[in-house]
Amino acid sequence: MIVRLSELKPGQEGIIKEFNSNDIFLKLMEMGCVPGERILMEQIAPLGDPISVNVAGYHLSLRINEAEHILVELNN
Repeated sequence: MIVRLSELKPGQEGIIKEFNSNDIFLKLMEMGCVPGERILMEQIAPLGDPISVNVAGYHLSLRINEAEHILVELNN
């Protein structure tokens, strides 16, 4: 199942499939968010923004509006 990264709950993980916005594509690629990479939702801030993820061995904080552009295939 393909979902937006912003829809994951803490502890869920998946594989990055693609980005649906060219505007944020380069920024995400520079941070290690590349298609085929495993990504784990670690935490969501109390007010829902930002989120903390683990990708390529790094801990990243992303704004929810950035996470909405990352499409992830959930691991079952």
